[in-house]
Amino acid sequence: MDSYEPGAYTEGVMRNVNFLTSTAIPEFVTQVNVALEALNKNSLNVFDDNQLVDISKKIYDTIHDIRCSVMMIRTPEELEDVSDLEEDHEVHSHTSIQTEGKTDRAKMTQLPEAEKEKIAEQVADFKKVKSKLDAEIEIWDDTSNDIIVLAKKMCMIMMEMTDFTRGKGPLKHTTDVIYAAKMISESGSRMDVLARQIANQCPDPSCKQDLLAYLEQIKFYSHQLKICSQVKAEIQSLGGELIMSALDSVTSLIQAAKNLMNAVVQTVKMSYIASTKIIRIQSPAGPRHPVVMWRMKAPAKKPLIKRENPEETYAAVRRGSAKKKIHPVQVMSEFRGRHVY
Repeated sequence: MDSYEPGAYTEGVMRNVNFLTSTAIPEFVTQVNVALEALNKNSLNVFDDNQLVDISKKIYDTIHDIRCSVMMIRTPEELEDVSDLEEDHEVHSHTSIQTEGKTDRAKMTQLPEAEKEKIAEQVADFKKVKSKLDAEIEIWDDTSNDIIVLAKKMCMIMMEMTDFTRGKGPLKHTTDVIYAAKMISESGSRMDVLARQIANQCPDPSCKQDLLAYLEQIKFYSHQLKICSQVKAEIQSLGGELIMSALDSVTSLIQAAKNLMNAVVQTVKMSYIASTKIIRIQSPAGPRHPVVMWRMKAPAKKPLIKRENPEETYAAVRRGSAKKKIHPVQVMSEFRGRHVY
């Protein structure tokens, strides 16, 4: 984290790391020592193994949170889709309820084909909006811009929620989706604080009004997403046939996520425009620092000189070094002297 400037990203990572080192690991060591002492005294019947199980789960959840916080600023191409690998070895997130039977995510794959097609259409529209957000945020350096960090975080969580509606992704239960919606709401609130600071400093009333309007949209759609996050694939028996009913709640969830992402796209754009209109004022207390730094991301490094394949170079030299033998008679026959008039 020393390579990044202080901000929401580094604070989130270090907060989880400090909790692991200062709280979770010491508690785990204490419980292990208690278990070893009970084992040496042959008094395991007195030992409460539930405490050891709870602290072990706390270790796992904390490491999971560290991993998620580190990957917040990664691009979608850098993130690996591990949902297929998790099918054989089911693990429960810290928001998941451990229940017997199939997960809510698995039930989504049992929907009728007609409903799956409608969900696929909604997801396709959602991905179009996501591509707009990717195009808007990928040009900015996020090491000193918490608005971009929060936009990436919200985008990643919304992708996980839409993957859940297709029976994929890391979210397995409805409780996971509800917790994801809560995380989006928290990120939206933090973005609201930063963007309102920019709006308060912006001297252009029209830009300020537009930015505040988009912030109200984020607040509204975040609340709507929390309501729609209670997706349940209920099994009903109609005429002796099992019918899965979840289409209305699923489409509402995807639509709310699409509307929220549209609002995030416009907020990022308007935050940059408003930042460019802020007048740098030298106050007696010192210069007023910007809320966030809008720096373009450095392009990928490319070699100045194209490197040639050694085999191709060797072949070219070998062809060039070969001498063509020409018979002297052929040379003399090709010779043409000057015409004398």
